[in-house]
Amino acid sequence: MRYAQVTDQLAGLGSEKWILNAAAKRRQAEGHRVINLTIGEPDVPTPDSLIETACTAMRAGRTGYSNGRGEPVLLDALSRRYTTRLNRPFGHDRFLCLPGTQTSLYLVFRTICEPGCEVILGDPMYATYEGIIRASGAVPVPVRLKPEQNFRLQAADVAAAITPATRAVFLNTPHNPTGAILQPGELRALGELARAHDLWIVSDEVYGDLTHDGRPFTSALADPEFEERTIITASISKSHAAPGFRSGWAVGPADFTHRALPLSETMLFGSQPFIADMTAEAIASAPVLAQGMAARMARRAQILFDRLDGVAGLRVHRPEAGMFALIDIRALSDNSLAFALELLEATDVAMMPGASFGLALEGWLRVALNASDADTEEACARIAAYAMQKAA
Repeated sequence: MRYAQVTDQLAGLGSEKWILNAAAKRRQAEGHRVINLTIGEPDVPTPDSLIETACTAMRAGRTGYSNGRGEPVLLDALSRRYTTRLNRPFGHDRFLCLPGTQTSLYLVFRTICEPGCEVILGDPMYATYEGIIRASGAVPVPVRLKPEQNFRLQAADVAAAITPATRAVFLNTPHNPTGAILQPGELRALGELARAHDLWIVSDEVYGDLTHDGRPFTSALADPEFEERTIITASISKSHAAPGFRSGWAVGPADFTHRALPLSETMLFGSQPFIADMTAEAIASAPVLAQGMAARMARRAQILFDRLDGVAGLRVHRPEAGMFALIDIRALSDNSLAFALELLEATDVAMMPGASFGLALEGWLRVALNASDADTEEACARIAAYAMQKAA
């Protein structure tokens, strides 16, 4: 039988990236005491108040079809949120509501790219980004993010990668897996570069409310000078501990949302009204839940640093935001997948191999910070013992 070429383009870019999570779950099912630090799940359940809002909406009949752009109650809430945060008006025509950031990004790249286009993005990158870009027919062009620059994408490096085929620069700030936050000057330099070459700026900002130690976050949409070429995506999955509800959005120029709407309606004709009601309530309030989560995750990153940095040559990179820290294992191994699998087998601690996030992170591990402080301490003890044994 014949298949579409996209199935070949995406081969190996799906669940294969998450082999450590699958292996950890198998060991748990066998009765092992596994500390699973692979997935960026929030460390608290979805708030009861949000679940009750969704249930009340369902009981009230908010279970019918929606429209393609989004429910008015959610569009109102998004308009208030971005108007307040960015200090200029954002009307309903600037938004599209979709089931999560992943779907939003798929829509964005299907709308702005075509076969043969190039999209520049940082390496390391979130594990699904390459697939999202390739699904549009475009080609990802990785630009190395350097530890000595705190893994922040630099305009000079982007400029060196631009070709006549370049269509967009894809940002992720705060960044997964490194936790880096792009600074206003860096965003401006990237915006000027995009304007000079008539490029789109696409920014995944799902971790925007999860900055550590009070660090400020600047959206790629903050500077109105570049808003006609800037599209951002976000969701309530991380900030409001609601990943399973799949509720996100895209914000961009009105012409972009107008052109993307028919494609969105082809994918799915509107999200669930009861989830829209829940999302509207979530984003209307101060990000107290996210701030508490960020404080706990910053504390766990510090535990990792205090317990592991320098042990048997390990180095720990502390994030500025988000749900992950990094461990540089190059003193012990240059094969992150093999090391992670061996570590799981020997210690029942599961972490993601850096190779799942690009060539630049080979020789590193990504550590989720959502385990309890006690489990984080226990994981560090197991890792330290294993590292010292391996180095001996």
